[in-house]
Parts: sequence; C-alpha cells; structure tokens
Amino acid sequence: SHNRVGNKVITYFEGKNSLVLDKVCTFTDQLRYSNALASALSLADAVKGISFETFVDCQIEQLDSYWMHSDIIIEGNSKHQAAIRFMLYHLVQSIGTDGFSSVSAKGLSGEGYEGHYFWDTEIYILPLLQLTQPEMARRLLEYRCHILPYAKDRAHELGHLRGAAYPWRTISGIECSGYFPAGTAQYHINADISYVFIQDFLINEDYKFLLEMGVEVLYETARIWLEIGNYSKGAFMINSVTGPDEYTAIVNNNYYTNAMAKYHLNWAEIIYRKLSAHEDQKVVEKHKAICEKIGLYESEISEMRKASDAMYLPYDENMKLNPQDDAFLQKPIWPFENSRYPLLLHYHPLTIYRHQVLKQADTVLAHLLLEEYVTEEVLTNSYNYYEALTTHDSSLSACVHGIMAARIGDIEKAYRYFEESVNLDIEDTHGNTKDGLHMANIAGTALSVINGFGGLRVHEKGIVFRPSCPKEWSRFSFKVKYRGREIHVSVSDEVEITLIKGAPLSISLWDTEYLLKDSLKLSCAER
Repeated sequence: SHNRVGNKVITYFEGKNSLVLDKVCTFTDQLRYSNALASALSLADAVKGISFETFVDCQIEQLDSYWMHSDIIIEGNSKHQAAIRFMLYHLVQSIGTDGFSSVSAKGLSGEGYEGHYFWDTEIYILPLLQLTQPEMARRLLEYRCHILPYAKDRAHELGHLRGAAYPWRTISGIECSGYFPAGTAQYHINADISYVFIQDFLINEDYKFLLEMGVEVLYETARIWLEIGNYSKGAFMINSVTGPDEYTAIVNNNYYTNAMAKYHLNWAEIIYRKLSAHEDQKVVEKHKAICEKIGLYESEISEMRKASDAMYLPYDENMKLNPQDDAFLQKPIWPFENSRYPLLLHYHPLTIYRHQVLKQADTVLAHLLLEEYVTEEVLTNSYNYYEALTTHDSSLSACVHGIMAARIGDIEKAYRYFEESVNLDIEDTHGNTKDGLHMANIAGTALSVINGFGGLRVHEKGIVFRPSCPKEWSRFSFKVKYRGREIHVSVSDEVEITLIKGAPLSISLWDTEYLLKDSLKLSCAER
C-alpha cells in the first residue's frame, strides 16, 4: 500500500522473509548531454531489467582484460609486486573513458588540485596507456580534441592572432591556473599534447584516427610557436616561457620547450605531406577540407619546417651538455645543505628563480622523450649535472630520473629512484597523500619498469629495447601493443621477447636489429 506525505510516497510491504531493494543511480551533466535530466531518466529506464550480478560480471570482464594487458610482474620482491598492482588499480579507476574527461592529478582518491587535468596525463599517463591500453588512450586524446575550441579562444585571450593555446589546468576547457609564471607561461603543454598524438601515429599508423582527432589539434597548436618565436642570427628562438621545472620561470630558450617545439613543428610538416600525398583520395580530400576550414596553406607549413630546422637548442661546448635555458648556468647554485624542503613552502619564488635549482626533471625529461636530439655523451653529462641540482619536490621527478638512470647504464641508481616512486603514496613520503594519490607518479612508476628497466622507446624507425634487470629482482615482465602486435617482454639475466599476436616485426635490441617472428632470447651478458 502507498501513503503520500507531502511530496514523499511511503510504501508498505508485507512479508515474513527478506526484502531486496535495488537502487539504480545514473549521473548526467550538461557537458555530455544536451538535456541532463531527461538523459538521466532515459539511462535509468535502460538498465531497469539488468541485475546487479550482470553488472558484476561486466566489471569482472573489464578488469580481467585490463590485467591481461597491463599487469607488470615483478619476481623476487613481493612488496614491489603488491605496490605496483595497487598503483595500476588506482590508475584504471581514474581514467576518463568517454572523450569528455581526462585523468585528474589526484585521480578519484582525493580533492587535491580540485580535480583538474594537467600535462601529467599526456607526458606520464598516456605513454603507458598507448602501449598497454590503446583504446583507453584514445579516449583521452579525444578529450583534448573535444576542448580544442576553448584552446583557440584561450589563444585569442593571450593576444595570438590564430592557433590554439591549451590551458595549463582545466576540466571543461577553460584555464583554471591562477599563477601565470608557473601556469600560462608553460607553453610546452601545446607540444606535450601534440607529442602523444604523434606517438599514437607512430604506434598505430592509423590515418583515420589522425584525420578525425589529431591533425587539427596538431596544426592549431603548432601555429603558436610561429607567433611566440622569432629569428635571431638565423636561429629560431622562443623567449619568455616556463619549462617543466617550476623553480625556474619566465626564461628564454628553455631547452625542453625548444626541443619539443622543434619536434612538434617537424611532425606537423611531415604529417601534412603524408596526408596530402596519401594513396587514398578520400584521405586527401578530407585533409584538404580540414586545412581549408582552419585556413592552413602550404606557405604556413613551409614556415613550420623552416622554424623546426632552425630551432635553437642551447648547448654548452665546455661542459658538453644542454643548458636548461639561456641564463641557467650563469646563476649561483642553490645552498642545498642548509635548506628546508619543499623549497616553495619556505622561500619566496623570486629567491628560488635566481638560483640553479630544479623542482623536477626538465632537460632530463626532454632527453627521455627526444633522445634523437642528443649524443650519448651529452645525454649522460646533462643527466649527471641536473640530477645534482634537483630537489625532487615534485612527485613527477623521481620516476623520470630513474628511467634516465637506467638509460645511461646506472641500474643501481635507477633502482633507488624506483623505490622512491613506488613508495611515494604507500609510505606518504611527500606528506600529502591525504590530498589524493599522485597519478602521474603512479603511471611513471609503471614506466620505470617498461621504459626504464625494459629500456623501451618508440622512434620513427620502430620499437627499441635496452633491458636490464636490477640485482634485487630475479625477473620482471610486461606486455606492450605495437602496430597490431602484442609483445611479451621478460627480463632476468637474459631477455626473452615473445610475439604473442601479429605478423613478424623488426625490433631493435641493444642497438642491434632483429626480426621478431615468435620468440627471441639473448643473455644480458652478451649485449
């Protein structure tokens, strides 16, 4: 029976055993639906006949698939094995899957950063997902494509005549950063976003996705470099920007920014040429229509090639390394021994800006992403110099330094950094886990295994491995996807690379080319 009390309906049931009530909750908003209320009711009706057990089965199926492709096996250290699975589980919960959301800096685990999205997604999380969960990765790329109109509006707000300037921190697409030296001035976010669109193309060689989601983002963001850069003595320079290191702000020719801009402009021109000359005339016509829509012509693409080729990358001949920016090496070194950390909580930003001190990887990160721009000597020299000046006050730092320690052959140091990153939240080493887990560090820890100890890189010429196993583990293994193949990598005192699925593939292992047909096994001592 029913009784109405005010605006409430009270229902009475008679029975002697048990009563089970299923409550269905649907969530809608005006970002995803034109009519949020009507859509919520429609969704509720659509799932009325679906039992809770069915949802459980669906959850099991999805998680089984996730672990099948994303699990990282560490043998010889049960603590590390449990910790990295804990991290991977929190990561999958936090990934936007609808093209309208990304990955919050603290995931779904806390209110730190108010749920905003940063470059963390592109430079730390997407490189992992593109190799292990490519469909999830593409939903995050779709998000950046979806908010492109807001980035174009932001470019106009900043005084640019054309192009797109992505916000430093956002959810809906508008800029939410209130401190421009460490926010708006980080123009490198344009190149960061473009970098992962380019990586998607290198990994999948998918022209359809590139046309639908990538090229407009790539071209519109590339335009900004032509506006903020200028030629001086024949070199293309970019002034008054902030790189990844937020302890150094508003500088000229930040190496990371210039290198990433060079790569961005280079690939804008390459992709323009590929699409313009594609064998499928439908691809050519669709690309032509996109270019006409945004007013992109051959002359502008030629300017992008010219700027890329002339890009100034700071280099110090005496030290044989890349200066972080034009003025960095002129400054006094920070007095580390008598300081309180994190620096930003104890010293005025201007005091920090006037010294050689880094919050996180900057030039070192550029060498991780773009090792083709440096020699082995410069890569090693830069790593050793900047590591000594880095406080790691940022949670984004340890994993990058660990990956690059492995790259230069210092496996013991790489292992120490891995322990730092894998324990960051579990042991609350930064004292702020109460605000939420550090999602970029979580993905970076997984990359410390795949890109660090596994030595994996994806270059224009193909996929590269330089594996080494730390002595503290007996073995580690992981899987990656690349151009329709699934590859299993197992490393102990020998490396075994197995082609699980797909056609034979040429790979580089310790800088030697091999044709991977089924399984390739080599002793690490023989490399």
